[in-house]
Amino acid sequence: MGLCVLAFAHVASSAGAAPYAAMVMDARSGEVLHARNADTRLHPASLTKMMTLYVAFEAIRRGELTLDSKVKISRKAAAEQPSKLGLKAGQRIALRYLIRASAVKSANDAATAIGEAVSGSEAAFARRMTRTAKALGMTKTTFKNAHGLTESGHMSTARDMTILGRHLLYDYPQYYNLFSRQTTHAGVKQVRNTNRRFLANYKGADGIKTGYTRAAGFNLVASAERGNERIIATMFGGSSTAARNARVAELLDMGFKRAPSRVALRKPSRPAYQGNAGDTVKATPKVIKVKPTITAVPTSPRPVERPEAAPTAEMLLAAVKGASENVSEAREEVQVARAASITTVTPIKRPGNLVSATLQPSIKPKPAQRQIITRASTSGGRHWGISLGYHNTRNSAERLLLQTALQEIETLSDALRKVANKPKGWEANFVGMTEERASLACARLTARGVECTPRGPAG
Repeated sequence: MGLCVLAFAHVASSAGAAPYAAMVMDARSGEVLHARNADTRLHPASLTKMMTLYVAFEAIRRGELTLDSKVKISRKAAAEQPSKLGLKAGQRIALRYLIRASAVKSANDAATAIGEAVSGSEAAFARRMTRTAKALGMTKTTFKNAHGLTESGHMSTARDMTILGRHLLYDYPQYYNLFSRQTTHAGVKQVRNTNRRFLANYKGADGIKTGYTRAAGFNLVASAERGNERIIATMFGGSSTAARNARVAELLDMGFKRAPSRVALRKPSRPAYQGNAGDTVKATPKVIKVKPTITAVPTSPRPVERPEAAPTAEMLLAAVKGASENVSEAREEVQVARAASITTVTPIKRPGNLVSATLQPSIKPKPAQRQIITRASTSGGRHWGISLGYHNTRNSAERLLLQTALQEIETLSDALRKVANKPKGWEANFVGMTEERASLACARLTARGVECTPRGPAG
């Protein structure tokens, strides 16, 4: 193995070849297993799109746009050099297809369009990319564009790109499957993965991103999982696709050989939100909004106290923990839901002090029963809601509602929880919402992989 490494380094350093650098990391712990020239600033080429996608995922999570936001393609984006999807100036296309094209085909026109949609201009987006990189601990990375074509000052390192690959894996797992797709539909046509040969030939490989320019050589950030072990390997400066793939396979093999079979999982922490701070002057908006701008819903008035006090946030948290030990991170985005407005709630006590709320129609009140109003009942326009699907038991539906209420408190703080017994099973609902708030909540939940269906006044 040592001779092979030396031989490869010698070839890579020969006249005319792009500089070689490599990093191997245990993805579970972040431990570095191998490094060579890992802190040398080099041209990242299309590895850049890993950050383009990371920032796009962040923007979706923060509600800046959604996967279904329509993006208008600018002349600048349409004119980018290949590899490209072939987008036309003035064309409108959903953000989800731009993300697919960037991740799978490494399309430069799609990457530029993403940047313009998120930040108004590619230059502003590149500044946000750089700010995000610094927040992730990528201390030697500076971005100048969203696609990775060679540009003065657009530089990164093998270490920084390995860090980014690990954050993509753990910060946005719901999108990570994009990087292992052999093919995907990108709205205008089917596209093939630039990394398909490596994915097909290396056992356990499931990503992440290739890159090539003349200045950079053939680059690759790869990840593979075998049993309990996951390794990330990064290489800069390959002389060809075949040589790069062979070398990265050696690096991953080295990682699996050196990594312990069992190690405590230490996920990286998400960075502080960077947003578009400092980039207030934007180009012509590229995102075509289907619905009006969503504004915050005013705080609901406090309901009159009933004989039993309303559950507090602490009670809800305890209930969720008691019902499921798996309540942890929120998953990221959602779609729209509808539900009839219902006002009153009756308490149901479950084992382990789990207090669940089922809603009874206000048209048939039961005066003899004690009632809890967990939040104010519907007010003007709050005749919408969201459905989280059907469940085999009431308990599982109630548990999901409690978990979701805590995970998505920004959009569901004023909503009522309802479990309805339907022929298909126990349906979990949030009701008493405005159409705009239901749309936003559902969009964010769908991005997290949570099933969500719209329910309007007539639903």
